Amino acid sequence: MKYEEKLSQMIQCETVSQVGKLNLEKFEGFQDKLKELFPSVFKTCSLTLFDGSLLLCWKSKNPKGDPIIMMSHQDVVEATGEWKYPPFSGQIADGKIYGRGTVDTKGALFCIFQAIDELISEGYVNNTDVYIASSSTEEISGPGGPAIVEYLKKNKVKAQFLIDEGGMIKSEPLKGAKGKFAMIGVLEKGTCNFKFVAKGQGGHASAPGKATPIPRLAAFINEIETKDPFEAKLNPTTLEMFKRLGPTISGPLGFVLKHANGFKPILNKVLPKINPLAGAMIKTTIAFTTCQGANGLNVLPETAYVTGNCRVIHHCDENKTEEILKELAKPHDIEVVALYKSSPCPVVNYKSSQFKLLEHTVKEVFPSVIPCPYAMTGGTDARFYSEVSDACLRFAPLEINEQQYKSIHGIDENIDIAPLAKGVEFYKLIVKAF
Repeated sequence: MKYEEKLSQMIQCETVSQVGKLNLEKFEGFQDKLKELFPSVFKTCSLTLFDGSLLLCWKSKNPKGDPIIMMSHQDVVEATGEWKYPPFSGQIADGKIYGRGTVDTKGALFCIFQAIDELISEGYVNNTDVYIASSSTEEISGPGGPAIVEYLKKNKVKAQFLIDEGGMIKSEPLKGAKGKFAMIGVLEKGTCNFKFVAKGQGGHASAPGKATPIPRLAAFINEIETKDPFEAKLNPTTLEMFKRLGPTISGPLGFVLKHANGFKPILNKVLPKINPLAGAMIKTTIAFTTCQGANGLNVLPETAYVTGNCRVIHHCDENKTEEILKELAKPHDIEVVALYKSSPCPVVNYKSSQFKLLEHTVKEVFPSVIPCPYAMTGGTDARFYSEVSDACLRFAPLEINEQQYKSIHGIDENIDIAPLAKGVEFYKLIVKAF
């Protein structure tokens, strides 16, 4: 069966995850499909299930080193809106596969399974244990990833290398950068959700008075939006990314990025204003996401709230972020409630042997592509795995264009067929490298 046909069948299995619902039958059906598509994997590897999340282990008969872990999640987000083809049709057309999950992240999951299936079928003798970890709750920050990690800890598994979703191969990751770049995530920010609560007397909207809950929340939000309280500070990862991108960018910007270390004060000040994505790589951010006031159109709320989602950087972690927000909220008589807090993940050094191995494999499979470390602004399941590996790298070896990048969690998600073969080759070489 052709690669695109296998991925198409995986897409046809609807695996939308939902908060508070296991949806086990969906993931059991999807795993039955995986067993059908990759028989050598399931005949050879041991399988452990965690309420839909799975862990496979290809044991080595004579291990010469610690295990490696390859990851990509099974679940996808909902697919609303008008699509060119139905989102769970797995339609193959125009050299592409269409459907929810093609990029995020069943494309990479296919490549991992296909690579291991081919190696086993070819009689390859693995020199270390190889794990495939795949959560069914990544998109909802659910229990799948942590459950797998607890199992690995209990069984004293310490991996020398881990690769999960993250960056991909893309042209112009920063405006003006010429060429194709393999963006390898080595830094992942922490996530916090805060609730900002304002209380008042309530009453009839016909005589509102001043400083009722909603205007106080509005003033608080406006202060944060107009006077960003979070310090931007270039980190070694972003400096190295600029150093590699800079030579490909013409004009003054290219010169500044190439010599970013000498321009740190200017870049710290200017980047968040001119490039939100680059700014998010060097500072804590906050996005206000939900709100609630009175239920009636003519009622003053006794209590109103907004929530804020923060992505916290190492120099302004979850505790410092909460401290800053509480200080800002105090003059507005707003209570800050931490709903969820997680720390920034340990940074993988781009000079480490594991990063260099990944870099070398990229150059071997994609000779014209420039490997680039970068700071991830989103979250992955890899954040749970730092207790079982010191080298959690975030990269999927698939080339995507700008439309495909924007289709992640959006309409008409799709991936080209051609990159799948190189993705399979990439994972095979990673296994062989160990």
